[in-house]
Amino acid sequence: MRPIPTRARAFTAAAAVGVVAASGAVAVATSASAAAGCRVDYSVNQWSSGFTGNVTVTNLGDAITNGWTLTWAWPSGQTVTQGWSATITQSGANVTAVGPSWSASLPTSGTATFGFNANYPGTNTAPTSFSLNGTVCNGSTGGSPSPSTSTSPSTSPSPGTSNPPPGNKVDNPYAGARGYVNPEWKAKAESVSGGSRVSNNPTAVWIDRIAAIEGTDGSSSNGSMGVRDHLDRALTQGAGYIQFVIYNLPGRDCAALASNGELGPSELPRYKTAYIDPIAAIQADPKYAALRIINIVEIDSLPNLVTNVGSAPGATAACDTMKANGGYVQGIGYALNKLGALANTYNYVDAAHHGWIGWDSNFAPTADIMLQAAQASGNVKNVHGFITNTANYSALRETFFTVGTNVGGTSVRQSKWVDWNQYVDELSFAQAFRTKLVSIGFDSGIGMLIDTSRNGWGGSARPTAASTSTNVDTFVNESRIDRRIHAGNWCNQSGAGLGERPTAAPAAGIDAYVWVKPPGESDGSSTLIPNDEGKGFDRMCDPTYTGNARNGNSMSGALAGAPISGAWFAAQFSQLMANAYPAL
Repeated sequence: MRPIPTRARAFTAAAAVGVVAASGAVAVATSASAAAGCRVDYSVNQWSSGFTGNVTVTNLGDAITNGWTLTWAWPSGQTVTQGWSATITQSGANVTAVGPSWSASLPTSGTATFGFNANYPGTNTAPTSFSLNGTVCNGSTGGSPSPSTSTSPSTSPSPGTSNPPPGNKVDNPYAGARGYVNPEWKAKAESVSGGSRVSNNPTAVWIDRIAAIEGTDGSSSNGSMGVRDHLDRALTQGAGYIQFVIYNLPGRDCAALASNGELGPSELPRYKTAYIDPIAAIQADPKYAALRIINIVEIDSLPNLVTNVGSAPGATAACDTMKANGGYVQGIGYALNKLGALANTYNYVDAAHHGWIGWDSNFAPTADIMLQAAQASGNVKNVHGFITNTANYSALRETFFTVGTNVGGTSVRQSKWVDWNQYVDELSFAQAFRTKLVSIGFDSGIGMLIDTSRNGWGGSARPTAASTSTNVDTFVNESRIDRRIHAGNWCNQSGAGLGERPTAAPAAGIDAYVWVKPPGESDGSSTLIPNDEGKGFDRMCDPTYTGNARNGNSMSGALAGAPISGAWFAAQFSQLMANAYPAL
């Protein structure tokens, strides 16, 4: 949602997951009660000289309440190079994995999962024994060590991949399929004059709190239909696909207030059991097996761990907390694991947009942290693709200039608007980001989605030709399709219009243009509005706000009279139709 445009963005190297060294020592955590028995499930996915290891440890003894440590020895010279969801160190053949602070407890029958990449010199023999807090893991409270192990060759030489989940999934779930039309959104759209022209377009259903899973009593601004209600209605419509937004991480949206969630920063267990598990259980119902269920996973969260932490200009204490406690990486990993295991589901992870992570300092680090979350799911193929521009306004194409355009010998990258970004529009960014994601270990078949629900920028303010000015700032400002005051403005933008209608396979590497943010649903309230949905008030939604460092201290450009995020905003919907491009 929020662009964070600045060329001075710095990435904090310390990751929320385990920091790994090829050698060295680590302080071993002590436990209030040692394990009396444990089991380890160990599997690898290997290629010519390296492999990815996945480890699940189950505590069969008394609850561990103050930290766990798993140790083993390599039998054939393996060397760990990278890890996640545990702090892993190696000294000679001996390896130590210490559970992170946000997962220090291990109840009886509880499990912890972590992974790593490693090299091997010739053979890759599995460890013969694991110990949890000094107790040998043999699958019971006694007996000889017998960890469950398996090794499977990889079909490609990329670390972090493994065999695909079960099911016969199609390459592009949007291709050749009719999208589900949300009847609640359709009714709201048709309540506005002219809304019937677009009301039959498929939009996503946002599951933004636990109560939305079962549905509400109708008093909520988001309506009363639950997940099962929508799936049943999709069957009635004969739809081929349905889109859900998974959006309720603990400490959600650590960099803004308008879409704060109901779960506190430490409520990862509740996110898993009260939110993700019930959604997965409903989607797993065999009656929905013929539907392609598309899950858009956790808008904004992972990019916040790059651009809004440490000493970055946009840093917040809340984002620092979520990076340190691993809640975002582990929460998204858990969601990907549970939802990706179903034969007819397709996970697309949110990848921000070009006006947020298009700078070199943000681009690669964001891709890396997305890989960490995918690896935390146990299988990078739990990610079917990525989505950009979700609920944002960045233009699909800048028609009258590219990032390579020069004005009087000056690159447009030096303009105040572009601000040294490597991209000027969403299509070029999405295609380049896909290439980067594949290069670091994601499957070569991943596809991108671009949310075009509000990035049309039509109407009288839309330029019809390139500027003739020889001043680079004037040239860009007179030529750009995106008419925002500043690319850092994200809330209920004045002058915005509907963009390209939902379309499958519109460009190379792009699975679809989609309307994931239902047009007419507010980004946040213009003034403080008390509510029971966990939605706060962000000054970026106030039309009188004069801005901050993240938007160049510019006016917010927000519409007046807006309700809380997700609530129906008829005036915005009228504007979006009036400024639609292509025109209605």
